[in-house]
Amino acid sequence: MPSHLFADRPSPQPPERETVDALITQTRRLRGGVDAVRRDALVDDDAQCRWQRALCDLAVHHLDDLGTHLDQLKEGLPEPAPEEVAEEEPPPGFELDPMPGSLLSRVGSAEWNLLTDAVDWSEELFQIFGRAPESGAMSLDELPSMVFADDQALLTAMVTDCLVDGKPIDGEFRIVRTDGRVRTLHMMGEPVLDADGCTASMWAVLRDVSELRRSERAVRESRDSLRREQHIARTEHRLAVELQEAVLPPWRGSLRLPQGNPAALDVAAHYLPSASSALIGGDWYDALELPDGRSLLTVGDLTGHGVTATGAMAMLLGALRGMAVAGIRPGELMGHLNQLLDHSVQPALGSAVCCQYDPATRILSWAQAGHPAPLLFRGGTGCALTPPDGVLLGATSGAGYGQAEVQLNPGDLLVLHTDGLTRRGASDEPGCRRLLELAPRLDTVRTAQDGVRTVVEEFGETDREDDACVLVARIGS
Repeated sequence: MPSHLFADRPSPQPPERETVDALITQTRRLRGGVDAVRRDALVDDDAQCRWQRALCDLAVHHLDDLGTHLDQLKEGLPEPAPEEVAEEEPPPGFELDPMPGSLLSRVGSAEWNLLTDAVDWSEELFQIFGRAPESGAMSLDELPSMVFADDQALLTAMVTDCLVDGKPIDGEFRIVRTDGRVRTLHMMGEPVLDADGCTASMWAVLRDVSELRRSERAVRESRDSLRREQHIARTEHRLAVELQEAVLPPWRGSLRLPQGNPAALDVAAHYLPSASSALIGGDWYDALELPDGRSLLTVGDLTGHGVTATGAMAMLLGALRGMAVAGIRPGELMGHLNQLLDHSVQPALGSAVCCQYDPATRILSWAQAGHPAPLLFRGGTGCALTPPDGVLLGATSGAGYGQAEVQLNPGDLLVLHTDGLTRRGASDEPGCRRLLELAPRLDTVRTAQDGVRTVVEEFGETDREDDACVLVARIGS
């Protein structure tokens, strides 16, 4: 029903029908587009997508309500001549449903005449309340009987302020329909004054905003859930970074092992993050001088990312260092690491290579567990060392690990790396060939740090799928 106006207010001019039709067309097209995005694009079930779906649902509800208001506005305009009527087909995904409970029944109106006690409800308002028109419209005294108990005082205050003080009504309350369903209504109204300025009646427009409020609540909840998950992810990432920095060797640049020996190793290493810096994995590298004069070189990688992976890496690297210092040889050492990982509380798989270099004989003893073999560069050519037997750490209980030895020469260059350096997709074989093709350039380097720089320049792409470590050792003369 059309709203009443105060007696001293000028009557606004009605909008042009063509303007309303254009707005309806734009709203329908926009609604169809948003619905298509909601239906086709958002298929994942993580917190980010749940929040996006909730926003789409909320946008659809807003557009539905806008379409409803424009349709009702159009119905209130004068009918054009038959030849001027041009109905446009609604776009796919948008249909008007005139049945009870549809978009067109979400807005109703009412007028309460204080002089005659007459009450006039629109058909839509009866549908909103779930009340049969035969039962008659409810007076202002009867209305609170259908209002949710906690909201009755609010409705009474709004009506009183309107009737006594002339204040407009703009608020929400919940009703319990005759079928037991609870709905949220938004009520806007104002008093109608007679010629003497006294309140003669009160009119109001009531809008069912239940679905809209439910969508808004879903947006808030999904947004809060997303924020919690993002906070947890940031906290875990910070902890993983701090743990990784605490565990990996503190030295930067080149390191000579052992000190003062002409056949000492010149060692340098570098950690390369993945394209997504949030993925902190279990990659490690280490080099240290052992009590018997030999040097330990190792790189490895544990499955997974985050605090769990870095925590397991810290445990494994600590055990490796301790057993190497105790004099345990690489093959036997790998067996102990496998047993440790197999019995850990957090099951994981890992790959590793462990080398011990004797500067007195320039012999490298090494073992591996499902890991890329060290690469030896000599005289401008490169090759991968023939690996001894060894399966992934944590894959098989009681697995045995072989040990191999290789004689090194002054000026030789060893490159140890995790598979994240060279892997692209399912295989790292093309990357390994690419690494071996660096032999002419690596033949010209004079320090291990220059060797690391050469490898990083070639493999430091920003689209790396996984993090990686590379360690370069140059045999002294």
